[in-house]
Amino acid sequence: MAQGPWFYCLKHHTVETRDGCAERHRLGPYDTREEAEHALQGVAERNERLDQEDREWEGR
Repeated sequence: MAQGPWFYCLKHHTVETRDGCAERHRLGPYDTREEAEHALQGVAERNERLDQEDREWEGR
């Protein structure tokens, strides 16, 4: 079984190990394969939280 660290490839929409695609196409590293599998969900949640903070900062 492959060992981490794990990355999520934005080009192929797959989870990879260090030997995968170029860094510019990846999110990570993540400690576990499961964390990498949920990378896009984490990005969406962070973006929503930051957008909400921006709205509050701007008084909207």
